[in-house]
Amino acid sequence: MKIVSLKILREFWILHPNAEQHLKAWVDDIKRATWTQPADIKAKYRSASILKNRRVVFNIKGNDYRLVVAVAYQFSAVYIKFIGTHAQYDAIDAETIELE
Repeated sequence: MKIVSLKILREFWILHPNAEQHLKAWVDDIKRATWTQPADIKAKYRSASILKNRRVVFNIKGNDYRLVVAVAYQFSAVYIKFIGTHAQYDAIDAETIELE
């Protein structure tokens, strides 16, 4: 899978250094992934939440952080929509959030 807006993750781990290794591991996994449907994601990430609008929520660093992505299965692409603390995640609508 290709990751669109990887820069957002880099900027986040500069502000939250304890998330860096966890996010880098996630990035490595995603680059090797070949998802064709939501079940492929759940097979690898049991704690991932599959939402409407092709959205998926990943728990990062033991659920300290939340990562929301949109998956374009047809194009093998993952679009970063949100990364933040659990408290910040609680304040958004994960099904509609867009990067600013």
